[in-house]
Amino acid sequence: MASILDRFDFDQWAARARATGGCAQPVYLRGTVDHVHASTGESLHHYTTDREPDGALPVACKTRRASRCPACAEIYRADTYQLIRAGLVGGKGVPDTITAHPAAFVTLTAPSFGPVHTRRVKDGRLLPCHPRRDAVPCPHGVTPSCTARHGADDARLGEPLCHDCYDHAGSVLFNALAPELWRRFTLALRRYLAKASGLTHKELREALTVSFAKVAEYQRRGVVHFHAVIRFDGPAGPASPPPAWATFGLLDDAVRHAAGAVSVTSPAAPGMPARVLAWGAQVDVRAITTSGDLTETAVAGYIAKYATKATECLGTLDRRLHADDDLAALKVTEHARRLMAACLRLGALEELAELRLTAWAHMLGFRGHFSTKSRRYSTTLGALRQARIDYIRQQQPGWQPPDNIDPAQILVVAEWRFASQGLTRAEALVTAALTGRQLPPADSTRVGAKFPDAL
Repeated sequence: MASILDRFDFDQWAARARATGGCAQPVYLRGTVDHVHASTGESLHHYTTDREPDGALPVACKTRRASRCPACAEIYRADTYQLIRAGLVGGKGVPDTITAHPAAFVTLTAPSFGPVHTRRVKDGRLLPCHPRRDAVPCPHGVTPSCTARHGADDARLGEPLCHDCYDHAGSVLFNALAPELWRRFTLALRRYLAKASGLTHKELREALTVSFAKVAEYQRRGVVHFHAVIRFDGPAGPASPPPAWATFGLLDDAVRHAAGAVSVTSPAAPGMPARVLAWGAQVDVRAITTSGDLTETAVAGYIAKYATKATECLGTLDRRLHADDDLAALKVTEHARRLMAACLRLGALEELAELRLTAWAHMLGFRGHFSTKSRRYSTTLGALRQARIDYIRQQQPGWQPPDNIDPAQILVVAEWRFASQGLTRAEALVTAALTGRQLPPADSTRVGAKFPDAL
């Protein structure tokens, strides 16, 4: 650390560290930017990274994973919060009249693939996990009973009572097909609304817009479920009110019907018959209000929290599996190991190749986007990022062309190449001190080639 503090260009190095927002794994680029007059070919301005500390320009990694970079993940979380909240109370281009539109917070869960250790609370009392007086041992000699009252941080939560009885194949197949199940759910939702209102599909689109924003969350047992905000709008989107018959009661009925009406069938393979997968029996639909327990702020905060998390909170990896990884030696839970092994085994089958289970084994089969929204729900992450870029450019305008030159006549010729990514531990400590950000993971270190696991 002393060598960093004593370097002659420390002030410039520190300024670059602050400019990345305290990114824990910045991407270092080498290159040049030339501003050239289009008519005369005159060089107006020349920038080169040769004058930067270490001859490279650091750029924030912009990952959403809090386990990889707390600083960039916090920006992603805040943007997601603003996106969700704008669709409930207005702002960011959405009128505040949106608060009068019926909106529901919906949770769709996965089915059971075998009993797991769980935390059960009723009326404020912590109950035993799986008490079974008459339980008999399974074929593997394990009695499917647990009388423990698990704490919130108990490492056994989500672990199967019997690993050999648990349906690991079904779990990873559900994860892989969950995005398709969600797509079919949205189609079934609109079909129900059309039938309930006595309209054709075309007439429904001309009278009602169904807008949504959702996020995927991993349960402790390693399967995803979806949290979603679903809202009724008029034909012009958020700017127009929905018809009078489009009430929260209708939305509630439509969600519950669609959740129970759809399923998806996995491809059949030798030794692996086709499976019909559907949502779990637990479907939660709650009205979002401006006051009470489930306010728009609470919903936005809840969804944004899960936008930066993935499987790493389950005791598994936050990176892709490498070809030279020894699955048995990885520091993961036994349950996660078996789920990843199921991905690798099923991914090797030609009939299941389209599910890409091998490439997404570290995600336990799930390869969909963690947060998605319909086009008209609210603003976009791209618009929020562009607004931030415009603000920074206003505060730090950089090089400006002379007043006598038309900006339209200036060509910008840029050439960039990758140099490295990450920080040494000493650099990480100083960066965290300069920016007040959380320390990055202990294994984050600068390397000479791009991290293959920073995806």
